Amino acid sequence: MKRNSRLSLALHTLGHMAGDPDRRRTSADIAAHAGTNPVVVRRVLGHLRDAGILISEKGHAGGWCLARAPETISLADVYVALDESLVASDSDAQVPACSVEHALHRRVASVLEEVEQTLIQRLGETSILSIRGN
Repeated sequence: MKRNSRLSLALHTLGHMAGDPDRRRTSADIAAHAGTNPVVVRRVLGHLRDAGILISEKGHAGGWCLARAPETISLADVYVALDESLVASDSDAQVPACSVEHALHRRVASVLEEVEQTLIQRLGETSILSIRGN
């Protein structure tokens, strides 16, 4: 997985949070640990807050923490919340004029959709608690 992707940042952060779910972490602390900018952290984690995975509180004692028990948060929950797609698809492309190319695009798009659904299903089998290293 790319080190600078939104999914990578989210899973890395959640993996740490799973080890101490009640501890609040600031965007600045997360950013320093992940080697990115606090604004990037807030943008990415905001999607997880909107999906009910994280809670955020503003102010001096504020920060980010898990909204649910880590064993109930799957990698698929995170993937879907971020609206990520690891499987490339070009669904917005123009319809090709060539009938063979058109049929090829339709078939490849169908296969990619199946791959995406299988990926989400498999990610759903792993919780963020289980990705913690020892």
